[in-house]
Amino acid sequence: MATFSRLIRFLAKDGRTYYGDAILSPGVTDIAKATQGRVIKGDIFGRYNITDQIADVRLLLAPLAREDVKTVRCLGLNYEQHAKESKMPLPKYPVLFYKPATALTGPFENIPVAAPAQEAEGLDYECELVAIIGKEARDVPESQALDYVMGYAVGNDVSHREWQLKRGGGQWALGKGFDGWAPFGPGIVSSNIIKDPQALKISTKLNGKTVQDSSTKDMIFGVARTISFLSQGTTLLPGDIIFTGTPQGVGSGRSPPLWLKDGDVVEVGLQGIGGCTNKVEYVKSKPKL
Repeated sequence: MATFSRLIRFLAKDGRTYYGDAILSPGVTDIAKATQGRVIKGDIFGRYNITDQIADVRLLLAPLAREDVKTVRCLGLNYEQHAKESKMPLPKYPVLFYKPATALTGPFENIPVAAPAQEAEGLDYECELVAIIGKEARDVPESQALDYVMGYAVGNDVSHREWQLKRGGGQWALGKGFDGWAPFGPGIVSSNIIKDPQALKISTKLNGKTVQDSSTKDMIFGVARTISFLSQGTTLLPGDIIFTGTPQGVGSGRSPPLWLKDGDVVEVGLQGIGGCTNKVEYVKSKPKL
């Protein structure tokens, strides 16, 4: 059975939504440039078939449907230079938190900023490598951990520092879990293509200006070590998504801070995968009846 190279989920020009294997021109690796895909039928975490049917892409969606996502795990302070800019000691163990599945959104959707997140400054960007678990994993040794990865995407762990650090009661989830605050995609590149997730350039542009520019080699806990650690005594399931932390250059690490504003355009990119481009949109409050 053939396996996908670059998994996409997309709204086709025929009005239907498909999983597909992205068709790219020779030499092109940015999945965001895909205009066609070979339709995939079946269970993407089990038995599936890459058909001969080719569909035209109208819009790339979040590469996994919500019903195919199990959990969204995230790591904090997982790049050495980011920990230093945050004036925090390097963690001895991975710093784990979760986002709700409702935070996930597509690579070109707007980032909605609800009324509570408009009450104070602090809206921030975080480009991240995203690993997707492809098969059940428990008590996995580090040497075998990458065998359980279906593939990789790039994501933006949108965060509000006021809610994360001051209003969250010591927990980060409130400041990171609003609807639409985890854009990812533009597709999932198979782990058969990306053999070494620790050798990828990763970056963020804000309104066209580069604000984060690093490499995944700066991770404190690499992907294999992270998966091994998270699987100890805890079963990872197909469809589990792991945001693996952000490098230096976040808005909160600057002087003065660089906060996102209504209308800003954020582009996160990862070598060999492509990028997500999302516009910040302040949601207008609904009038009270």
